[in-house]
Amino acid sequence: MAGRAKIYSTPGCNLCDQAKKYLSEKGGDFDLVDVTRDIEAFQQMQKLSGGARTAPVISICDKVFVGFKKKDIEEALSCLRDF
Repeated sequence: MAGRAKIYSTPGCNLCDQAKKYLSEKGGDFDLVDVTRDIEAFQQMQKLSGGARTAPVISICDKVFVGFKKKDIEEALSCLRDF
């Protein structure tokens, strides 16, 4: 995914909230997808992540992370100009 980060999320997910807060603090744009409301998004999340059924799944450029891994996400953000 070029140009933006994307968080596949579920309501009440603590790690999702941490990821959203972190990316917001970094000041860049990201897309937020609630996979409980969109079956196609859930299927896309699973395909991207190799079958993950839990959130968050975070897509940044050509990297995909299952869970909130701050250090890995920080490194991956360098591909985006607005972060």
